[in-house]
Amino acid sequence: MMTEHYGQLWPFAIYFLVVLILAGGMLGVSFVLGQRHSERATGIPFESGIPPTGTARLRLLAEFYLLAMLFVIFDLESVFIFAWAISVRELGWSGYIAVLIFVLTLAAALAYLWRVGALDWGRKKSEEWRAKGEKS
Repeated sequence: MMTEHYGQLWPFAIYFLVVLILAGGMLGVSFVLGQRHSERATGIPFESGIPPTGTARLRLLAEFYLLAMLFVIFDLESVFIFAWAISVRELGWSGYIAVLIFVLTLAAALAYLWRVGALDWGRKKSEEWRAKGEKS
């Protein structure tokens, strides 16, 4: 009984072996045929055609990180709504009600964030947040 279970795993083992051979082959060919540079500018970071200036360790306001997290959360909703839109005919009214509840929940979350001031970027709000942080 145990050998039957392992007998069904042989396609996975072959796939794993092919992936290892392919990855090792690509790394080996790159190592053998790749260019080797020893110029002074080889180790310098280069991005978008602009040489780096200053340090990469900048202190950003917490609002930047908060906005990035909110963007990810509310951008991810479009993936779910797109999947629903593709299968809207198969899902029928039950799918419509489910996506309506989903969108209303997200709208309530956005209204809450707006009400507590998470979307305000004014100097006044930043000073209020800093003052609250210094009190605690």
